[in-house]
Amino acid sequence: MRRKAAYSEVESADVQAAGASLGLSIHVLEAGSTEQVDKVFASLRERKISALLVNANPLFLVLRDKLVTLTAHYAVPTIYYVREYASNGGLMSYGSRIPEAMRQCGNYVGRILKGESPADLPVVQPTKFELVINRKTAEGLELTIPPSLLARADEVIE
Repeated sequence: MRRKAAYSEVESADVQAAGASLGLSIHVLEAGSTEQVDKVFASLRERKISALLVNANPLFLVLRDKLVTLTAHYAVPTIYYVREYASNGGLMSYGSRIPEAMRQCGNYVGRILKGESPADLPVVQPTKFELVINRKTAEGLELTIPPSLLARADEVIE
């Protein structure tokens, strides 16, 4: 599920290419408001959606409790882009940590306030990603997480 934004086009193309390489059919579901999120979830069964990937989007982060509740209600396994979803009851997350991104933002602000030009600052991307699995949610969805995946997780929430 995604909200239409410039970065979403690239992300969706990447996900669709990865799905095609695995023989999976990928459906991009867009939502730009709370009402559209409700409509997307109401359509999951008729579309025969068996799993969701929620992309990086500020709206979705604000609505994380609602998204986690809806995925539980519709019993659809979902992976999210930051740990806050898994911590709130989502199945799993894989991505960088928000506190680390905020720290990097603070570094940039400090450098700019000291006189550096924003145009001269290097582009910095995350280097550490974490996998968080919520085993309790997996059990509620009647999913068995392979031991090899559990062993790779940075955190398993019991």
